[in-house]
Amino acid sequence: MSRFVWPAAFLSTLVASTALVTAQRAPAMAQTGLPAEVLGLVCAPTAVTDEPPMPLRVTGGQDVSTRRNYAPGDFVTINAGARNGMTVGQEYFVRRTEKDRTFKSDDGPMTIRTAGWVRVYAVDDELSLATVTYACDAIEVGDYLETFKLPEAIVPNPDKPKAERDHYARVLGGNDLRSSFGRGDYLTINRGSSEGVKVGAQFVVYRDKHESKNFLFELGEAVAVTVGPKVSTLLITLSRDEFHEGDYVAERKN
Repeated sequence: MSRFVWPAAFLSTLVASTALVTAQRAPAMAQTGLPAEVLGLVCAPTAVTDEPPMPLRVTGGQDVSTRRNYAPGDFVTINAGARNGMTVGQEYFVRRTEKDRTFKSDDGPMTIRTAGWVRVYAVDDELSLATVTYACDAIEVGDYLETFKLPEAIVPNPDKPKAERDHYARVLGGNDLRSSFGRGDYLTINRGSSEGVKVGAQFVVYRDKHESKNFLFELGEAVAVTVGPKVSTLLITLSRDEFHEGDYVAERKN
């Protein structure tokens, strides 16, 4: 198997002439300056029902030893270069897919875990070197890249229309396949824009205690922060008890 070696001219753009090439450490990362609610949205789980296209991937780093995980301040290599349109300064989210355990077949939705984002630092014809700017989780070899665009913070509407009855969505899961949640956490549900859900939509979450002739128990409330065709991400704004994967979710509608 052939091994790729950075040309000397290329390496000279990575480090100052007085630095040692063996110290392949990215420049010190400045604070993002982003509000906590925006960073929370960046790191929130999303979900898809179809495998996303993943042509751009993290393929390694610049270290003496082989590593699988990377953090802010590290260099990572990307499997695309100038021939693929990569340019210095481009930013990308770094993500991975996680299969939701609620579904036993390959037909169920997949949770998308955002590990952080990177900025392209140097570009060769076939590969690029990027610096890890921010990490929600460890960035791993094999993670894929998507175009960087910061989300906007959602302010819940103070109006509280009645929740729909007998048309319930279900709680799916969260980052790292979490199955229980509380106030301030993010989770996904199996309903999206194809059923009229919009960003900012408000939801009430219930639990069926399987008690004969009894009401569903109202656990709390949540708001939609990202919406896909069939799956949405909610932020929990009120919780009286833990939300669990499989709980019922009803949208508040006028």
